[in-house]
Amino acid sequence: MTIDPLARFRLDGRVAIVTGASSGLGVGFAGVLGAVGARLVLAARRADRLHEVAESLRKDGVEVLEVVADVAVPEDCRRIVEAAVATFGAVDVLVNNAGVGPAVPASRDTVADFRAVIDINLNGAFWMAQAAGAVMPPGSAIVNVASVLGLVSGQYPQASYAASKAGMIGLTRDLAQEWTGRKGIRVNALCPGYFITELNEHVRDLQAEMVATHTIMGRFGEQEELDSALLFLASPASSFVTGTTLVVDGGYTAI
Repeated sequence: MTIDPLARFRLDGRVAIVTGASSGLGVGFAGVLGAVGARLVLAARRADRLHEVAESLRKDGVEVLEVVADVAVPEDCRRIVEAAVATFGAVDVLVNNAGVGPAVPASRDTVADFRAVIDINLNGAFWMAQAAGAVMPPGSAIVNVASVLGLVSGQYPQASYAASKAGMIGLTRDLAQEWTGRKGIRVNALCPGYFITELNEHVRDLQAEMVATHTIMGRFGEQEELDSALLFLASPASSFVTGTTLVVDGGYTAI
């Protein structure tokens, strides 16, 4: 009998929701999931950017549904899931990628700004997981995109961001404990190190020096290096993995 180990990384016919899909890491995540056969539900706040991403994927033959939504609004999260079920009939994968990452000294962080980060990064991940978890069948997967700053301190003042990402890791463990055995839904966290995206492009030069000094590999990560880790957690390739945190950081947390 011939065995194809790569078949376990396929998502043919499965339905994957990716939040924060209009830019940054979310674009790459959508691309890799579509490339292995998933039907995509892409959600983001910026309709024009979201449409550009969706159209690019459609040209490659990927089935895509666009939903303009704000994950900080619970009703929007439910609407994303309802749209996925109405269009494709199911939800098999949820990638909680939507996030913001301001760098503000804790002493100057305002109540409104701190709450906004928590609402999008942490609360939004929970609202999405709650809505999707209600309809996901056994064998489904949730991937919460956290950060190494949820595990270790960073070199810049990012209290709200670090708190939100640490919260996502804790949320991941609890949802896995609650849902994997009872509902068959695996829940894991993906923790990227430093990758250049729209969020940090403006401080690339400043971060480059820090990355060179504090990362074993001495460089930023490349999108495809994170995409493969995301695909592992989202696909049947990780069928015996739940409640864990996969760090992809070039050795940042090892120093």
